Amino acid sequence: MTETTASLQRKITSAGDLQSVVRSMKAVAASNIGQYEKAVGVLDRYYRTVELGLSVCFRDDAPALAKTGDKPESDHRSVGAVIFGSDQGLVGRFNDLVVDYAVAELAAYPGKTRLWAVGERAGARLTDAGLAPLVIFGVPTSIKAITPLIARILTQTASSKGRGDGPELHLFYNRPTKGSAYEPIGQQLLPLDDSWRQTLTRLPWPTANLPQIIGSHGPALRALVREYLFVSLFRACAESLASENASRLAAMQRADRNIDDMLESLTGHFQQLRQSGIDEELFDVVSGFEALTDRAVDG
Repeated sequence: MTETTASLQRKITSAGDLQSVVRSMKAVAASNIGQYEKAVGVLDRYYRTVELGLSVCFRDDAPALAKTGDKPESDHRSVGAVIFGSDQGLVGRFNDLVVDYAVAELAAYPGKTRLWAVGERAGARLTDAGLAPLVIFGVPTSIKAITPLIARILTQTASSKGRGDGPELHLFYNRPTKGSAYEPIGQQLLPLDDSWRQTLTRLPWPTANLPQIIGSHGPALRALVREYLFVSLFRACAESLASENASRLAAMQRADRNIDDMLESLTGHFQQLRQSGIDEELFDVVSGFEALTDRAVDG
C-alpha cells in the first residue's frame, strides 16, 4: 500500500495523541507510587508498635489465644488465601507473577483451598488455573479506599472460618524492590501459633522502662491481635498497589520509547515523501519551462 503525505500526517497526529495519554498515565503512576510507598513507611512503624504491644502481652504470660488459632494437626486441613492483583491492564506480568507464585505455594496443601482475589484480572487468572475465587474484590483506587476493603476481607474470611473452613489464612502479593521492580511473596496470617508468639516474646523493648498492662490482659490482647490482622492486610494491599503502579510506570516508559521510535520513523518517511513530491513538482516546472523555451526558439 502506497503511503501519502496525508495518511502519514494522520498517523503522526494519532501517535502524538497516544503519546500524550501514555505520558499522562506515567505521571499518574509515578504519583501513586509515592503515596503508597509513604503509606507503607508509616505502616511499618505502626506494625512495629503493635508487635511490641503483643510482645508485652505474651511476656506477661497472658492467656493463650483461642484453640482455633492453633495449626490443625491434619495434613488435609482447609487453607484460605487472599491474592492481591489488579483490575486494570497495562501492568506487564504483574498478575501472572503473583498468581503463579500463589498457585505453586498452595499446591503443597492437599486439603481444601478457599481463595479470595483482589482484582478482576487476578481473579480471572486464578479461574484459568482451576482455582476460582469465592469472592473477587475491587482494587482500591486510593489510600482511603483500602480500609473498607480490609474490613470486607476480614468479614468474608471470618464468616468462612465460622463455618468450619479456612483455619489457615495466607496472603500473596507483589512487594516493591529496588527501582521499579517487584517480587511476589507470601505471608501466613493465621493461625497465630506458638512459634509466632515466641518470636514476639523475644523482641527487645526499646527503652529500659518495661511497660505494664493495666487491668485484664484479655481485652488488650484481643485488640492488639485485631490491629495486627488489620495492619498486615493493609500493608499487603498498599505494597501490591505500589508494585502495580511501578509495573504500569515501567510499561508506560517502554510504550513512550516505542512511540518515540515510531514517530521518528514516521516523521522521516513523511519528510522523505514530501521532499520527493517537491522534487517532482520542481522537475515538472523545469520541464515545462524548457518546453516553452524550445517552442520559442523554434518559432
